[in-house]
Amino acid sequence: MNIYIDEAGQSARLDSGTVSYVLEVVDGKYLVHRYFGPSLRRWHGCGTPVYYKRAYSTAHDCSVPNVSFDDFPFEYPARGRGDFRIPSLQVQRQDGISVVEPLFKSWRVLEGKPGIPGLPSVFQGDTDAATLEVICEDKQAGLRVYMYYSVFEGMNMVARHQCFENTGTQTLVLENVQSASLELPARSYEFLSLYGTHAKEANRSRFALHSGIQKIESVRGSSSPQHQPFFALLSPGTTETSGEVYAMHLVYSGNFLAQAEVDSFGNVRAQIGIHPEGFAWRLEPGGHFATPEAILNYGGSGLNSMSHGFHRLYREHLMPRHFAETMRPVLLNSWESMYYDVSMDKIETQAALAARAGMELFVLDDGWFRADNSSSSSMGDWQCNLEKLPGGIRRAAGIVHGKGLKFGLWFEPEAVCKNSLLYRKHPEWVLHIPGYEPVEGRHEYLLDLGRQEVQDYLVGVLDSYLGSGDVDYIKWDMNRPLTDVCSLALGPEQKGETAHRYILGLYEVLHRVTSAYPGVLIEGCSSGGARFDPGMLYYVAQNWASDNTDAFDRTVIQDGFSLLYPPVAIGAHVSITPNHQTGRYTPLDTRYQIARLFNLGYELDLTKCSEEELEMIAGQIAEHKGERAWMQGGIFSRQEAPNRNYMVWSVMGPDRSQCQVMVFQKFYDPLCCHGRFRIQYLDPDTSYLETGSGQIYGGDELMQIGFTVPLVKEDFHAFTFHFRRLDTEKMPPVNSNQFRSGILKRGLNPPPDCVIF
Repeated sequence: MNIYIDEAGQSARLDSGTVSYVLEVVDGKYLVHRYFGPSLRRWHGCGTPVYYKRAYSTAHDCSVPNVSFDDFPFEYPARGRGDFRIPSLQVQRQDGISVVEPLFKSWRVLEGKPGIPGLPSVFQGDTDAATLEVICEDKQAGLRVYMYYSVFEGMNMVARHQCFENTGTQTLVLENVQSASLELPARSYEFLSLYGTHAKEANRSRFALHSGIQKIESVRGSSSPQHQPFFALLSPGTTETSGEVYAMHLVYSGNFLAQAEVDSFGNVRAQIGIHPEGFAWRLEPGGHFATPEAILNYGGSGLNSMSHGFHRLYREHLMPRHFAETMRPVLLNSWESMYYDVSMDKIETQAALAARAGMELFVLDDGWFRADNSSSSSMGDWQCNLEKLPGGIRRAAGIVHGKGLKFGLWFEPEAVCKNSLLYRKHPEWVLHIPGYEPVEGRHEYLLDLGRQEVQDYLVGVLDSYLGSGDVDYIKWDMNRPLTDVCSLALGPEQKGETAHRYILGLYEVLHRVTSAYPGVLIEGCSSGGARFDPGMLYYVAQNWASDNTDAFDRTVIQDGFSLLYPPVAIGAHVSITPNHQTGRYTPLDTRYQIARLFNLGYELDLTKCSEEELEMIAGQIAEHKGERAWMQGGIFSRQEAPNRNYMVWSVMGPDRSQCQVMVFQKFYDPLCCHGRFRIQYLDPDTSYLETGSGQIYGGDELMQIGFTVPLVKEDFHAFTFHFRRLDTEKMPPVNSNQFRSGILKRGLNPPPDCVIF
């Protein structure tokens, strides 16, 4: 892993040992992109385009023959000087001119990976890293741009961000500052993104990239359930295990824009960063502004190669280090058993049953501070309702701790109700536009987190509960988008900073809380997955994927999020049936199997479970505890299924010594082909024992031929298989009758008339 600058200082190559990224300086001033892809030994100018004279195009003072700036691979493009494609940078000068042209000034190699003041970013950790700092400057405008590119040893990613400095005497207004721009050669690509809404997050959207601009975005004040701040450009026909992938993911929790443009000549420009709409940052002389970090990911062998890179980077270099290898507790969340109607008796009963089942954490969700049993009151004051909970949170925590469980508490710190004491005392603390009645969402307004006094208040509230040591876990919720985005603390010339300052304030509060209480586990939530992004993951070790706990729907939601996030970061709960969100019936075993490979929890009324169900839950938790140590650091993959009626997930141990596979049969279909399920990433040169049946397979057999499953006459059925690598092949093979018997004994419980092949 290294960064090489040629002797003439005109090209730079970043190399992680897995990927290379090449930049070149043309005529000593134009910084252009040359390559991003598999690792190169050297770059000799290969791939430099040859231009042909074109009409209706412009260029200036450039030695490249016949060049058109509308077809030039600028590394960080700006409009107004001949490039009419999507820009990375737009700046309004005090003299009314909105054209800037930062030209190359210098570059140097930095050891390690620098952080970004006030913003989350990946850190170096235990992996060697290096950073290229590039400085570009527009002396006429008084603008200097510092561009940072970081690579990690053996990883297929480049982390990018910019810092802007006003070196002049005039005030500048930054109107568009994208975090990354990437030039790709003229080829066919497919555009992949994740879309959704509340309770239906992380659905895949995939279409052929075509001429013009294709984009996804959020202007809701958060990353949103509508679109993840991510997209990928794929070679046509890319699967989970084959094809090229160029992906971008933004380490940011606010408004974003992600877009790709196919220009007139078929070249592709891809960008991601803060959404320009509603953004205008005033940069005074001597002032600085940093963009959020963008992660560029190249996967050369399908979507799994992209996912494996993101998973490793986020697990080792983004999530709080205290929890990187800590076993996550199996929790019981009170929401679907109590909703707002909480009481000490219910807490004690549920905690006792949770302890009996082997759970390790009880989470008291919403309702503990409400004046009534609805969402319409008390938000913002955070005073426990002593009529509901005599003795308060300290007594509730004492009851739970007395059962041998950790105690967790739900908060929604950013919101405030109109009828709260806080709002009556400080109405100026909420986001609102003077002269307009603020828009309510879920009976709530939003506090202006850009204000220092609001940040101090929230830190004080959380400190009052965490300082006693009674609370071991926080569920941090946020249940509405931003509206009336106007801060009374900012003057007229700074109103365009409100949305970004809100996110900076959120990060500041999280930074102060997590620094003071590094051992407190925080789970992020925003009406489910509305703010599930890398920016939040820097502070919170896990995120609630969706308020929809239906096992069938969760296969899609968790599958989508698994493209980007390691399973340990994705909260997945076993809930009651019929499901509270969909009314669908699914077997208890299926509900567990769908959640098992992720961050396992339970969210149901244990008093309504039969003795048999309670015993099954206890068995599930015991099984999970026996495997979570290797699964948490394992390699999660989505395996190809023979048809759309199946979904296949696997987790491979870090040393490939064992592999857990889940095959989900969506519906019983007698006309469905009896497909074979191939498992990739095993060791092809050794044998594996399937522990449930005793059958031995070669790793190459499982990868090239695969195995079959019974055709079960049941909808929503989950099969699981655990393969353990054998050091020798001395163990005799199991005959087919033993194999069938083993399947039936493992708790798969197919009906008596199922067909087993």
